[in-house]
Amino acid sequence: MANTDPQTAREINPEVPHSARVWNYWLGGKDNYPADRAVGDQVKQVFPDIVEIARLQRAFLGRAVTYLVEEAGVRQFLDVGTGLPTADNTHEVAQRAAPESRVVYVDNDPLVLAHARALLTSTPEGVTEYVDADFREPERVLAQARRTLDFDQPVALILMGIVGHLPDYETARGIITALLAELPSGSYLVLADGTDTDPSSVEAHRQYNENAPLPYNLRPAKEIRSFFDGLEPVEPGIVACTLWRPAPVDVGVDREIAELCAVARKP
Repeated sequence: MANTDPQTAREINPEVPHSARVWNYWLGGKDNYPADRAVGDQVKQVFPDIVEIARLQRAFLGRAVTYLVEEAGVRQFLDVGTGLPTADNTHEVAQRAAPESRVVYVDNDPLVLAHARALLTSTPEGVTEYVDADFREPERVLAQARRTLDFDQPVALILMGIVGHLPDYETARGIITALLAELPSGSYLVLADGTDTDPSSVEAHRQYNENAPLPYNLRPAKEIRSFFDGLEPVEPGIVACTLWRPAPVDVGVDREIAELCAVARKP
């Protein structure tokens, strides 16, 4: 685990499962505790595909950021609910293609903050910053992000597996709308979240939510699709993560999964 300051250490409870650490475990990371692995294994028993979904969602993020930098010319990224750093984080993918890229990560978790401070370093040409803010307070998120990002230029808003933590649909949609409203024309939304289309996934998440301090709520596909209303989805549109511009070397792209994603431009 990354070194933590005394205040952060007091706020981290290794006895209670933590969604970021469970996700880190599924991705093969080492920043997790026995409580996280126990819940992770419980979910895997009911829904073995969760590990593959975690990996495939991460692969989609890499492809989306690469597209935005290399084809759309985006140089600014606002990654909200970033979770624990793993391989190919947003700033690494973006700055690999365009070293001058500016990336702001947003989370309000002390564990993520500790890792971000230790690991999320920028290229000399670009900027990587961490904002300690709650996704449910879009005004604060935007105010903090403005310190680093130029809102007169396009910004890619990234919401990977975060909206499911908001149980109320109208609240979730309102927050996304509020964040996008302050971004200029030519900005993008990158979003991926789980659907309630797979019974084994639904049951696994039900069991996970019994032990998790921050439950994750699967949604009907139509609700996730509505998050992109008013935007212009990039081809191939709103699809399963496996189907969004898969690379020839990607594994697992021969089937759909219960996870919708898209990259969409703000007109």
